[in-house]
Amino acid sequence: MPFTKIQTEKLSQSVVRQIEQLILRGILRPGERLPSERELSDRLGVSRPSLRDAVADLQARGLLSSRAGAGIYVAEVLGSAFSGALVQLFATHDEAVFDYIAFRRDMEGLAAERAARLGSDTDLKVVDVIFQKMEAAHLKRDPTDEAALDAQFHLAIIESSHNVVMLHMMRSMYDLLRQGVFYNRQMMFRNRTTRELLLDQHRAINTGLQARDPVAARAAVEAHLTYVEQSLSDQLRADRNEAIAQQRFQHEQNRT
Repeated sequence: MPFTKIQTEKLSQSVVRQIEQLILRGILRPGERLPSERELSDRLGVSRPSLRDAVADLQARGLLSSRAGAGIYVAEVLGSAFSGALVQLFATHDEAVFDYIAFRRDMEGLAAERAARLGSDTDLKVVDVIFQKMEAAHLKRDPTDEAALDAQFHLAIIESSHNVVMLHMMRSMYDLLRQGVFYNRQMMFRNRTTRELLLDQHRAINTGLQARDPVAARAAVEAHLTYVEQSLSDQLRADRNEAIAQQRFQHEQNRT
């Protein structure tokens, strides 16, 4: 007969599964510090030995890491998504930049469509709050905060799509973007006219999401990333033209 005795699950395994789910769903993020052992055991309602067993299990599997005198952290699991050699290739070949944007356009368009259909009211409130912060940051002369909020806005949409594979994959892609592997994001926000256009594009994305219009939300994301693609293409062309002009200028100065 295909029956086995019911096994009572150890408390430590219940803790393991809960922390695994929080990491999988992107609620606990790479580099985030867990509460102290005392606080966490109280929150979970388990003994410290059970908690220690769970943490040891998660550390052994590379999901948590300890820092001497600092506590327990969610491991930087995103770092394994791309090899160092591949990251170097991305950074040194322009075609990777445009493939990256095309990939984002496809994935984020789909994420926006899913978020409009599947995101909870709270998910969409998070997106809206971040957009309101973008509007406030837009009034500042320094574009640093606005550029940072741009990334948060896009990631909030991906989180709202409720696809954990897409979430972790796109977080990894954004991690490379923050490192400047593909291009300097702040470059897009230096020009005031460009900043105005970018804000309008993000407003259109947010409007489509808040109206729960999948078609409008996806179209707005795709239009935004097409604009980014064209802007970067124009910038690269301008940089090449300037390099040639500098060569001509130096040559003319050296002529006798």
